[in-house]
Parts: sequence; C-alpha cells; structure tokens
Amino acid sequence: MPAMSHPGAEPSYRVVVAALAAGQLLCWAALYYGFSSFVIPMQDDLHWSNPILMGAFSAGLATWGAASYAVGAAIDRGYGRAVLTGGAALAGLGFIAWSWVIAPWMLFVVWAALGVSMAMTLYDPAFTVLTKRYPERYREGITTLTLVGGFASTLSFPAVAWLMPALGWRGALTAIGVTLLVGVAPLHAWALRGALVQSAAPRRDARADSTLDEALRSSAFWLLALAFTLYAFASAALWAHVMPAFASKGLGAADALAVVVWIGPAQVAGRWVYAWIGRAWSLRTLGSIVLLGLPLSLGLFAVARSLWLLWIFAALFGIANGLITIVRGGLVPEYFGRTHIGRIGGALSAIGLLARAAAPLISAWLLLALQGYRELLLLLAALGLVAAISFWLARAPSPGPGE
Repeated sequence: MPAMSHPGAEPSYRVVVAALAAGQLLCWAALYYGFSSFVIPMQDDLHWSNPILMGAFSAGLATWGAASYAVGAAIDRGYGRAVLTGGAALAGLGFIAWSWVIAPWMLFVVWAALGVSMAMTLYDPAFTVLTKRYPERYREGITTLTLVGGFASTLSFPAVAWLMPALGWRGALTAIGVTLLVGVAPLHAWALRGALVQSAAPRRDARADSTLDEALRSSAFWLLALAFTLYAFASAALWAHVMPAFASKGLGAADALAVVVWIGPAQVAGRWVYAWIGRAWSLRTLGSIVLLGLPLSLGLFAVARSLWLLWIFAALFGIANGLITIVRGGLVPEYFGRTHIGRIGGALSAIGLLARAAAPLISAWLLLALQGYRELLLLLAALGLVAAISFWLARAPSPGPGE
C-alpha cells in the first residue's frame, strides 16, 4: 500500500515540482555547465595542461555513470529525499573543496566526488522521485523540470562571469558551493518531506512491473540502451569537438558562437511546444521523431557551408536534445512500470553516461583514422540513425503468462 501522511503535512504537488525545478536549474548550472568557465583561469593560475583538467571532468562523468545504479536502487528503497538532499550537499562541499586544490590529484578526487553528486541530483533522481511520488502526474512534472533545467547554461556562464572578477576563480567556486550547500540541499529536504508515494488508482498492469532482472532479459531494455547510448555518445562527441569542427569549415569563433548560441533556446523551445501541444502524443511516437533529429542535424553540419544551414543544424540539434530527456524520463516507467524504476533507469543511465564520458577521447582517436571533421560528423550521424532505428524497434514488454 502507498505510504500515507496527514493532510497538509507536506507541500503540494506544485510546490514540490517548483522546488525540484529550482534545484535542477542550480545543480545543472553548477555541476555540468560550470566546469568550462574555470578551465582558463585554472590554467593561468596553476599552469596545468588541458588534458589534466579535461581528464578530471571526464573522470567525474564516468563516476556519474558508475554511481547511477546505486542511486536508483536507493530511491527504490525509499531514500529519494536523502539522495537529492545529500547530493546537493555533496555538490556544495565538492565545490568548496575544488576552491582549495593545489595539485592535479586533488582535482581528480574532487571531481570523483562531484560525479557522485551528479548521479544523485541531475534529472534522473528527480524524475524517479516524481514518478514514485505522483504516479498519475509524473509526465507533467518531468516536463516542467526539463523546461526550467533548460535554462541552466543561460544562468551558468553569466553568473560565473559576474562572480569571477569580484571573487577570483577560487572565491567563485566557494560562492557556488555555499549556494548548493545552504540553498539547494535544504530546499530538497523541505520539499520532499512526508510520504514517498501518494495514493493513486491501482494500475491494471501493476503486477506486470518489471524487476531489473526481468528488464535485462527483455529486448526492449537493450534496444533502448543502444538507442540512448549511441545518442549520448554522438551528442557528447559533437560538444567536445564543435569549435574545431567549425574552424575546419573556415569559420571564425564569432560565426561559430553565432550558431552555437541558438542551440540552448531551441532546446527550451522544443520543450515548450511539447508542453503546450505535444503531450497527447505517445512517447514512443515522439521519441521516434526526436531521435531522427540527431542524424539529420549532424549530417547537415557535416556538409553545410553557409550560416543559414548551420542555424538549421542548431535548431534541429537543440530541439532533439531538449526532447530526448523527456522521452527517456517518461518512457522507462511506461515500459517497465514504476516499482523498480530507480534500478532500471539507473542501469540505462549508467550505460549512456559511461559512453558520454568516453566520447571525447574515442572521437579524437577516430579523427586520426578519418580524413577530417566532415567524415567524423557523418560517422556520428550514422550512429544517430542506428539509435533511431533501435528506438523504433523497442516495444513495451508483454506481461508474462498468468499476469
């Protein structure tokens, strides 16, 4: 039976979603987008090489993937509030520790801890908590979280640029850490007090909820894993090489920025359109369309020479990136049920995140064997097409006999 609590003992659905959305905005801005703003100041001050700095960030991404299953399992056992609260607190302490690093090994240790905090805070844990807490309204909540979270890059770069001149890079890191520690962590703790699961009408297929073992024995799990992993790899490889790819076309930094700057707004715009008119679509239909946006955009980027074609690339890539998060967050409970969503979603996330962490290095190796960025982008487009086909082939598992 779902856990019940006294009426009025916990915040309303809207308040919980608003609090989690604010947490997602700040955590994504700090943990995912903030790193690049500190690369040049750290190089100037510490004289460390770019591979050392990027290696630490890659280690954080790998740790994020490695910790995802354990985080999902903890939420399945009823510790969602502790996970999101502890993750924000760990992120805050990690940023404060980052401000004190004086040796490369310290940076790697810090980013290993920050990788765990990413697994405990960024999207998937919040999606899982919402799905368990509000089983009848989780899709609406996931959409809201991604809409607000889509502005994280818009917040991150100007905020760090404002903090840095006044506080220096170490002081800016401390300020971000304090914000996460005394702002986001208490917000999560307050918003998620009370019952883990709200009462809901019993699902007719509740007995068909898959365990992780059952999910792993289904073709749907592995087809979705292949689709999301290839998508994550191609997307991460593009982000790692996007500026050199523009340079290979003979375009300067100003022209490249004039294109890249539109990816974020296109991502948010796609989510807004979905929120207003797209929720009547099935997530499988939406995902089948969205995943085609990646190979189309990468193929266009590979052959485009004019700015207007590159702007179309930015729009397609941004819309696809914006909507794939909603598809992945909502489809897993539709296909495998809600009871073990933390473990199943965590396993899916772990595979994709490890691929994302490896993508910059593997794509750099591929460039040694290929003629240039045009060929690399076409190869990534081909991987995106395989991802779209895999997603289309993945159908919800059928209940077993007698269920």
